[in-house]
Amino acid sequence: MSCQNDFKKWVIALRDDFHKHPELSSFEKRTTEQICNVLETLDVPTRTFDDLTGAVGLLQGEKAGSEKSRTIALRADIDALPLQEMGDKGNKSINDGVMHACGHDANTAIVLGVAKRIQDSGLLMKIDGAVKFIFQPAEEKLGGAKAMIERGVLENPAVDQIIAGHMDPSLDVGTVGVFSHIGHASSDPFELVITGKGTHGARPHLGVNPITAGGCFVAGLDSIIARHIDPAYSAVISVGTFHAGGAGNVIPEQAVIKGSVRTHDEAVRKKILKAIESLVHGIDGMFGTRSELLFRSGAPVGINDRNVCKSLHRASVAVVGKEKVKTLPFIMGSEDFYYFTQQCSGAMMRFGCASEEDGINHPLHSPDFDIHEDVLEIGVDVLYRAVENFFKEEE
Repeated sequence: MSCQNDFKKWVIALRDDFHKHPELSSFEKRTTEQICNVLETLDVPTRTFDDLTGAVGLLQGEKAGSEKSRTIALRADIDALPLQEMGDKGNKSINDGVMHACGHDANTAIVLGVAKRIQDSGLLMKIDGAVKFIFQPAEEKLGGAKAMIERGVLENPAVDQIIAGHMDPSLDVGTVGVFSHIGHASSDPFELVITGKGTHGARPHLGVNPITAGGCFVAGLDSIIARHIDPAYSAVISVGTFHAGGAGNVIPEQAVIKGSVRTHDEAVRKKILKAIESLVHGIDGMFGTRSELLFRSGAPVGINDRNVCKSLHRASVAVVGKEKVKTLPFIMGSEDFYYFTQQCSGAMMRFGCASEEDGINHPLHSPDFDIHEDVLEIGVDVLYRAVENFFKEEE
């Protein structure tokens, strides 16, 4: 059996193991242990945290330490989703109600594969710098990247560039997608607590109905984008939950509404948040309610460095050929990876993982989601070439 086939089996086995043992955001203990075990077998010095799951590996080039020494980081997200996996695959999740439905198991296996490829290739003997491998928890909750930055993962040595890959079931396996600049939307979850005055349903005039006020709020949200935002800009306001009351003949004291705001422009983002605040103020004045509006910063606008995008494009062309590399439009999904790119130059790319012929054609976050295994070696090849190019471009 060739070394290439051995490697492919090795990286597939890694992904299968992670897929079979998924863990939710911030609870990726076994996943972290397995990552550390693999890095140890690869002789990659590793750092973990007492109060956070995830790990960071570091490989230093033999020429590292000069004034020109530079560091590139590869990021993989490691958490799974609260979904019950469908089907009867051999690597099906054994954890009820938890599934790798977003491909983070594949992302993790790919970055570990790059670490092995670097060790096996002798690249470290040639480079003036270092390669970091950041295995980040809690991406699905949009908080893990920020937590890792706060713990200094971009320091010692300081990271000059960071790259990441993600599965993309809208692209066939063998195809690679690269952004040109803007990649993902910002995400701002919000919660509105409306307090009225409870009373009997037969005597509404003696109370203040927070459900009526909440309905007006939800209806009003639809007008914000239409009336406040230039049609040339994309934005979405979605309400996901509306909870109030417990009986049909009782007007409750409170209603709680939760949703999110997404856009690709920081000025538009601020304008929408301000408009929502004004809407809430107006509704309180109209109905006599008292409302508390809470915003939580979920993820920033996904800005990819143009030069890093070009570098990923070159690496992709070298691996899969020009005709298989697609320039991606921005998407409304969000990614906390972009907290990293606020600190240093970086970019994310996407790896086609679908195969209509094999019935692998379900979207991300689906209980039937799967990947074609060939994407794993392709991902390793592309990211390894990107690491090579990073150091060649600095020569």
